[in-house]
Amino acid sequence: MREIIFDTETTGLDNKLDRVIEIGGVELLNHFPTGRTFHVYINPGDRKVHPDALAVHGITDEFLKDKPSFAEVAQDLVAFFDGAKWVAHNANFDMGFINAEFARLGLPPVPQEEVIDTLSMARRKHPMGPNTLDALCRRYGIDNSHRTKHGALLDSELLAEVYIEMIGGRQAALVLGASERVTTVVEVEESDSALPVRAHPLAPRLSEAEIEAHRALVKTMGEKALWSRYS
Repeated sequence: MREIIFDTETTGLDNKLDRVIEIGGVELLNHFPTGRTFHVYINPGDRKVHPDALAVHGITDEFLKDKPSFAEVAQDLVAFFDGAKWVAHNANFDMGFINAEFARLGLPPVPQEEVIDTLSMARRKHPMGPNTLDALCRRYGIDNSHRTKHGALLDSELLAEVYIEMIGGRQAALVLGASERVTTVVEVEESDSALPVRAHPLAPRLSEAEIEAHRALVKTMGEKALWSRYS
């Protein structure tokens, strides 16, 4: 099974007016990272980054001036995600923006059944919360000390680790890997004896003195001692 753990950063919170300015994605195959990633910054045109959004991700209008438009990266995005589940934390937010960008280009929206929301998963698994990405990293012992600002690729990488822990993916993949191993059968010629007979028996490992000492100890245990059966 192929999944893309992804995240977006935007100019603001309104997907009808605001635009996507960063997309990051990490590919999982059978719940293990393949090493393939997708990452792009996007020029939002005439839409400026809201100060509140800037405080979260730190991506400035000046930085985005020479970046490609969404239209220029759309086909690469679609190709990378093709055939995979879209996995995001608070997926309604991210998919709202992705589908709004697709609609502007006349592209079909991503079907809801192809989307997995890790926030909903976390709320079911940990109903007392908190279930932010940072909180889940702490819960599962994932190092997020380098996350001083939100970033689409970094957050995707952290979320991939969280997602794998939440679904028990490591154990599942190990079981899957074991079931897919090729078993090699070695044919052995039949023999008249089940076990080979040594030409020269091994020398006893116990000395006579040790054997006599054991017998003496057994006698002190009484007639009903278990060892008496073997003496």
